Amino acid sequence: MSDESKGRCRSTDFGALVGPFWGMGWLFTIGFLGLSFWKAVMAIVLWPYYLGVFFGK
Repeated sequence: MSDESKGRCRSTDFGALVGPFWGMGWLFTIGFLGLSFWKAVMAIVLWPYYLGVFFGK
């Protein structure tokens, strides 16, 4: 028992750190492209779905 070393296990949820930056970049890109309202809504709703389907294969 005396030769056991005590160590800390730190876990960082990387998605929780990167997610907000990804979202801000996504909204910036939509604004930069000057999309109309409905095209911007479609970009926010549908494009992530298609990316998920593509990379999920």
